[in-house]
Amino acid sequence: MSAVIDSGQAAPGRRTARPLLGARAFTLLCLTMAAVLVLHAPHLPWWLSAFLAVALGWRWWQRRRHGTRIPWWLRLALTLVLPLAVIATYGTIFGRQPGCALAVGLLVLKTLESEHPRDARTGITFACFVLMCVLLFGQGPAITAAVMAALTLPLACLRALQPAQAPTAAWWRSLTPILKTLALAIPLALAAFVFVPRLSQPLWGAAGAGAQTARTGVSGRMSPGDFTQLLVDDSPAFRVTFHGKVPPPTQRYFRGPVLWWFDGRAWTANPPRMPRGTGRHPEPMPHSGPVYDYTVTMEPSRRHWLFTLDTPLTAPPGAYLDAERTLVRDKPVKQLLRYHARSAVHHVLAPQLRPRARRLGLELPAGFDPRARALAHDWRTRFGDNDQRIVQAALHLFHDGGFRYTLHPPPLGRDSVDDFLFSTRAGFCEHYASAFTFLMRAAGIPARVVTGYQGGYWNALGNYLLVRQSDAHAWSEVWLRGRGWVRVDPTAAVRPDRVSLGAAAVAGSGSGDGWLRALRNHWDIVNHWWDKAVIGFDALRQHGLLTSFGIRHTSTGTLLLLLAASIIVLMLLAAVFALVPRRHGDAMTASMALLRQRLARAGVARRPSEGPVHFFARAARALPHEREHLQALGDAWVRLRYARVSPTPESIRAFGRAVRDFHPRRVVK
Repeated sequence: MSAVIDSGQAAPGRRTARPLLGARAFTLLCLTMAAVLVLHAPHLPWWLSAFLAVALGWRWWQRRRHGTRIPWWLRLALTLVLPLAVIATYGTIFGRQPGCALAVGLLVLKTLESEHPRDARTGITFACFVLMCVLLFGQGPAITAAVMAALTLPLACLRALQPAQAPTAAWWRSLTPILKTLALAIPLALAAFVFVPRLSQPLWGAAGAGAQTARTGVSGRMSPGDFTQLLVDDSPAFRVTFHGKVPPPTQRYFRGPVLWWFDGRAWTANPPRMPRGTGRHPEPMPHSGPVYDYTVTMEPSRRHWLFTLDTPLTAPPGAYLDAERTLVRDKPVKQLLRYHARSAVHHVLAPQLRPRARRLGLELPAGFDPRARALAHDWRTRFGDNDQRIVQAALHLFHDGGFRYTLHPPPLGRDSVDDFLFSTRAGFCEHYASAFTFLMRAAGIPARVVTGYQGGYWNALGNYLLVRQSDAHAWSEVWLRGRGWVRVDPTAAVRPDRVSLGAAAVAGSGSGDGWLRALRNHWDIVNHWWDKAVIGFDALRQHGLLTSFGIRHTSTGTLLLLLAASIIVLMLLAAVFALVPRRHGDAMTASMALLRQRLARAGVARRPSEGPVHFFARAARALPHEREHLQALGDAWVRLRYARVSPTPESIRAFGRAVRDFHPRRVVK
């Protein structure tokens, strides 16, 4: 048997032992799993992320210190418990979040049985798939760059599994050739991005639809406290690019749902006697003055409402104007949406109030807020038929009655309007809009609540208005004879800077928050460009891009032909690059020239017909005190210059360092 083993052949009927996974390859494998876990951690349950991080760190330490196998019963138990824990958390294993949680968990548990290169290759293949699943939760430039950077780890692990790799080299040295390979793959990726046939909607639309599931935005319901989460959320709601004039800050009201129905606690957009979707004929609106033309790029909200500056004149394709001139889309906004709109800010909305609208605009629930009703009746008795004086009385109350603006108001009881007006006197926009609208209705003035956004940050570099979720706002509209529905913002009576400077002015931001907000606003330019150029690269944009290069026919056949041609050209260029001999000798020639100069100064000049072996031998005889250094340099030169395989860059650099450190002295005779 020993003879057979010595000869390197396996005995008949015996299985050849599989090689074990090296320490460097296993470290890279664990780093790959750690990168996947870090990128998925934001949408995983905290307990699962913590458990998998501990398990992965323990497995790396256990194999590095002890090298023993994990018992099969422990691996089996963890594999069975994981799906049960996912089902207990999500109620199912199907879907985006539970599926990714199960995949990440199984991927990390794979390291418990990774003992051989085949196990590592299986884990790496699955890790690349799970890494791409991160893009199901968002495709912004930062997360895309993070996924690209993380891909270097599994590729480096694959390279470390090659037998030709030197086991003594540091693991991080495996990243250098991987980065070069990824850089060479960029032209092919760009060709595929441009020429792959696109759908009528963005290629990543299906993924993007769920990327913002948690972001609800402004809804069709408002009660004290509903806006709190939005007012502290700095994520973008939409961006507005104006084609021409830009409205001043005091006119940047972006209209959303109109709330008519009040049940004593909350305002809703669709009272029981006004079903959703009724009244597609908007109220008449004579207008004058400037008309603003703009394009809105709206983030996914999973709502039907589209937001427009003040009141829009027309509806874009796929949307309609409802009875309150709010823009409503036929389908909820589940992916990035761009639409064009035109609005007028000087208008008369509903010069003649319909009986049904008047009845709804005056309706209040019975048995709620008696003190507010008494105050409104007192105003009506005092000012008679002068509705404008009643409106001003309510605004003076908010301005001079000790009210304050805060994002953390005290809770309200059953009579929420009475508690706010006569007790707490602290709140934000929805408190003031709700109380003001209630007072107007109690005084006999038709009124309604309008929700949407106000303000925004003007990005001068990108030339667009960025409106964040924190700019969510609520105001009132009252109907006045001869003027129609008139916007009244009671919040401005308490904090005028909320309207003139925006939500950031009243958020109490410190100096640290100020520079951070400025940094985020500048970073939004990159996000805006990415949304338009990458996420929103659909069939229409593809056609426009290719038309600029003279390609007017962008059928599927033409695109596939262009893609095949670009792949062929790139492969030919890659083949030429691969077949060109590597001039590693250039660095060695430079090192040899430096060595010849130093030996010449020491009195040993190379003769024209003298070969390297004879030259080093003669130099060793002429400089006996440098004999060992010269013999080592000569052996290294011959070995590297005349080797059967190309020398490694590390060995060439080592030869250069040895030459630079060599300073021969002239022999004095």
